[in-house]
Amino acid sequence: MPCCLDAAAPAALAQDLRPPSIALDGLFQAIGEAHIYTDAKTAADAVPDEAPADLMAQYNLARQRPDFSLKDFVAQHFTLPERKTVSYQRTPDENVRDYIVGMWEVLSRPPDTQVAYSSQLPLPFTYVVPGGRFSELYYWDSYFTMIGLYENQKIDLMRDMVRDMASMIDRYGHIPNGSRTYYLSRSQAPFFSLMVDLLAMHDGQVAYTTFLPELQAEYDYWMDGQDSVAPGGAYRHVVRLPDGTIMNRHWDDRDTPRDESYPQDIATAAESGRPKNEVYRDLRAGSETGWDFSSRWLADGHTLSTIHTTELLTVELNFLIPHLQQTLAHAYDLKGNKEEAARYAHLAEERISAAQRILWDERRAAYIDYDWKKGESTSILSGATVVPLFLQMATPEQAKAVSETVRKNLLKVGGLIATERTNSGQQWDAPNGWAPLQWMAVKGLNQYGYDQLASDIAARWMGRVIGTYEKSGVLLEKYDVVNPYISPKGGKGGGEYPMQIGFGWTNGTLLGLMNRYPQNTRVVLDRNPAADQPSPQPLPPMNAYGVQSDADALNRYTQPTVTLTPRPVAPTPTLPQVSSVGASAPIPTTEMPPRPSATEATAPTTPPTEAPAANATPAQAAAPAAPTSQPAPAAPATPVASQPAPSTAPEASTPPAATQPAAPANAPASDATAPANQQAAPTSPATPSQPAQP
Repeated sequence: MPCCLDAAAPAALAQDLRPPSIALDGLFQAIGEAHIYTDAKTAADAVPDEAPADLMAQYNLARQRPDFSLKDFVAQHFTLPERKTVSYQRTPDENVRDYIVGMWEVLSRPPDTQVAYSSQLPLPFTYVVPGGRFSELYYWDSYFTMIGLYENQKIDLMRDMVRDMASMIDRYGHIPNGSRTYYLSRSQAPFFSLMVDLLAMHDGQVAYTTFLPELQAEYDYWMDGQDSVAPGGAYRHVVRLPDGTIMNRHWDDRDTPRDESYPQDIATAAESGRPKNEVYRDLRAGSETGWDFSSRWLADGHTLSTIHTTELLTVELNFLIPHLQQTLAHAYDLKGNKEEAARYAHLAEERISAAQRILWDERRAAYIDYDWKKGESTSILSGATVVPLFLQMATPEQAKAVSETVRKNLLKVGGLIATERTNSGQQWDAPNGWAPLQWMAVKGLNQYGYDQLASDIAARWMGRVIGTYEKSGVLLEKYDVVNPYISPKGGKGGGEYPMQIGFGWTNGTLLGLMNRYPQNTRVVLDRNPAADQPSPQPLPPMNAYGVQSDADALNRYTQPTVTLTPRPVAPTPTLPQVSSVGASAPIPTTEMPPRPSATEATAPTTPPTEAPAANATPAQAAAPAAPTSQPAPAAPATPVASQPAPSTAPEASTPPAATQPAAPANAPASDATAPANQQAAPTSPATPSQPAQP
């Protein structure tokens, strides 16, 4: 049953699902080459005033004239979408909490009315965009934005965003990178199951049973081809190692320049000396990671043209897949399907064990991405090493080692750096720190008992973000966390575009940390010493499987279903299905896609054949127990000047070990503010049967 209830369907217009670079082939490329827009993404978002075929006919005729001006032609035939964030005006004496509350309205978008010939994918429910140039719904960004909606008790808006995600799964078979046609050929790190966990913290178990069809479809998308890939080969997102172990990589079904970065991608490929289509696909797969871009994906560690994302098994992806399997097991159990519940629970256990074995680098004492072609770790330390702790899938020994590695190598004056690499020119490297990494580190370390280190990270990050806000009046996408001096512009930046303000995931996670660490927040805001810091509450969601649906929640999910009027759409490009081991992957006859006609120019290029990986994987490590935590209400948002500490701290999440490791000493803090001393809450015994909750 479709998830999308009690909403008006988007306007029933025929939508061309081709990206602008294909629908406007020739004109789009000319716009990029002429640099008509400062930001290449603007060309992909601009709305033509007539159907692509008619517009192209006019363009091909007009450009023959000697007085033809491409700039004038574009101005006449394209409309730029409104970007609402730039109109935001900070009110006098507005504190950071007021800013966050005010920005929810600025960043919220009502249900979409489909615009003819636009690249936007219409969504049926209200949603929150990140901010700046990002004026559509994005996949993994939205989870961390939802943290703030949960904290502000904007549950209806949070639920609507989950429904929007589910509606895209229903229509397209997966959640695209963002709600644009040019993002349809890829997804992003699969956080949908965590979104359902967060929603279940309020709505109870009905959230799992309602979104079970979409959870299953999400899993099927990421695991497509797993039964047909030979050892040492890969197909789309699936990799089978020489020993038969199934893992996942990032992928994009197209191998052309990204619409949103068209001129840049052409330049990068030209510098590479490699087949251009190979470079384009790796750039696209790098965008699917959400870390676009980082030295993690670069073969030489610093040159973008050496990007080889499709050859890597990333830490986040290969621990998020077993979380999705755990969620499916729980949802099927609720539906009474014990056989499927047991199957997915077993698959999750196998994948966690494999990820612990393959992605653990003993030399670096951290989880590191794995090059499946070479059969070895990349050795690049990044903030992704905290993700197994965040998902409660690390062994106690690995968690202890990670805590020490983070403290010694990643913790800086303003929080955690993305990677150790500097001077790469990429935004997901030092000196930058990012909100999702701080959040996952704080929550993950708390769940294994390293409360003091978690508090230290939270305090340093809040000091950097709030200190920048006090100078600039805005929250930003990322921050320089290495420089001891706070810049009102956030820092050096790096990457493909200027610093963006807003900003969804910064707002959401900052609010969550401020509510959990009120004394540290007071130090940052008031410059006064802190005392009597209570043990922090666990970060949400906690034990989402145990929250029961009340009558109000059940009523919300049982309202009459609105039947979405089927919309005629242009044929979706048929994606070639070729095994990377050289031969076509076997496809059942009933699933064989139709062969495109000679006139169809919309299908992406055939995925390349890939050589087998080296016959080596790391040694087998022990599988972890899955600890759990108890649910706790979110602390209410209060004015900064009079924040109370949480009344009663809930039971702390328990690390999966009988012996609690001592909290590591803080790294030196040289920010303008100092974190308060923290004391860990007493731990409670884990429930073995309870799946891990992020």
